[in-house]
Amino acid sequence: MTTGKNYIGDVLSAKGKTTFKTINPEENSENETLFFEASEDEISQAVALAEEAFKIYGTIEDVKKADFLDAIAEEIEALGEELLATYIQESGLPAGRANGERSRTTGQLRAFATMLREGSWVEAIINKTEGKPDIRRLQIPIGPVVIFGASNFPLAFSTAGGDTASALAAGCPVVVKSHPLHAGTGEMVASAVIKAAKRTGMPNGVFSNLNSSGIEVGVALVEHPSIKAVGFTGSIKGGTALCKIAANRAIPIPVYAEMGSINPVLVLPSVLKTESEKWAKNYAASIVAGTGQFCTNPGLILGIKSNELDYFITILALEIDKLEPACMLHPNIKKQYETLKSEVLGQSGYTQQTTLNREIKPNYALQNVITVDGDIFLKNKTFHKEVFGPFSVVVKCDDIEQLNEIILDLEGQLTGTILNADLKEYGDFKEVIQNLKNKVGRLIFNNVPTGVEVCSGMTHGGPFPASSDSKFTSVGLTAVKRWVRPVTFQDWPDELLPQALQDKNPLGINRVVNDIVTQNTI
Repeated sequence: MTTGKNYIGDVLSAKGKTTFKTINPEENSENETLFFEASEDEISQAVALAEEAFKIYGTIEDVKKADFLDAIAEEIEALGEELLATYIQESGLPAGRANGERSRTTGQLRAFATMLREGSWVEAIINKTEGKPDIRRLQIPIGPVVIFGASNFPLAFSTAGGDTASALAAGCPVVVKSHPLHAGTGEMVASAVIKAAKRTGMPNGVFSNLNSSGIEVGVALVEHPSIKAVGFTGSIKGGTALCKIAANRAIPIPVYAEMGSINPVLVLPSVLKTESEKWAKNYAASIVAGTGQFCTNPGLILGIKSNELDYFITILALEIDKLEPACMLHPNIKKQYETLKSEVLGQSGYTQQTTLNREIKPNYALQNVITVDGDIFLKNKTFHKEVFGPFSVVVKCDDIEQLNEIILDLEGQLTGTILNADLKEYGDFKEVIQNLKNKVGRLIFNNVPTGVEVCSGMTHGGPFPASSDSKFTSVGLTAVKRWVRPVTFQDWPDELLPQALQDKNPLGINRVVNDIVTQNTI
């Protein structure tokens, strides 16, 4: 039997007594490899190595960090088909998804490398005024961080995903708490990171990867006094629990948690009159994409009662029924989907729109759409819940006023979408759209919410409970802002300043330079 181990820096270790195996959800059977959960000693070693590595890595030149990130991407690609086979075996996701997610993962790493070479990410600011203090500021890394792997993205949001890539770009050593659903995939990617670290001369401890089947390892890492921040993608329950643990430390630390969202979609009357079939088909595909296991899954569709809305709902249900059910990530996730779905379907006042009597394989999810009137939706919060899977609620509102009331009643969301075919209609819904903007991190016009572009302008976050801090994103280049803090240098000799703040600016970094005429001193 093969065994899966923990990377404590560049050393493979298996000291823990607790073991577990991953599941092949497609086959509904255990995979062969036996993984060892990290012991208390291994946790302490990994964090101690990260703390020591920070002394070097936190001050290393950006160009060297960029070379490291590029090397990680190359080493992940060098894992070849074996990585993709392990990914598929542990997730039940298809080969096309595996290929696409690998490309996204390596693309993120290379994007952060490009950002580092350009240099302006440090936000260097110089304020100089004759007779006043010389004030200069830039961002510096905060120290070792813990990253929790996500269940639904074994590559792009896990071991070397966006959280890890952005933290390493910032100059922070990373300890990954690998997700137990894809521990084999995680170990392979960890081996690529370690190879890249050695190849580019990074300090030992800049990266570690720890396995666990329960919550104990994650709790111990968040509680460790040397950890300075946490990145998490998962459930509201898990994210809020970590936030409480971090807040109750002797020295509290931030938890950047991306949690839950039902991603409301406003279908305006003009669309229903002219493009109903087009958007019904698009949203049928979006609801079942990835078996509904995307955090941006459109779980709530809102429209004003009309014959056209009824027609849209009919087409949406027909199109969803045409699509074949697909495998979920794990038997426990399938069980959770059925539990949450049953809770919603146990309420009164809704209308079932899709077929419920299809035979499906174990761990496959039957997609479902229901409709409910606006007054019932407002009275019964169960219909507001996120059902993680291919499930969506269509709300039939009486009028614009009730639509606005529903928007105001919603919790914070990752996305909000407007479907519109006539810009003249915007004025009638201006207040509704403004209120929706105040609830979301990304406002979409005439598209689907599934699919999150990795770029400098992306916001993947939103007001609580979509994320724990709406000022930050977990996707895109500005994700690096989570792992840095500003430091101001006052009246320092030029040659002792960080290069980005020196007058001669040897790095050629874009900076904000202000010769202030007047200055108020507090």
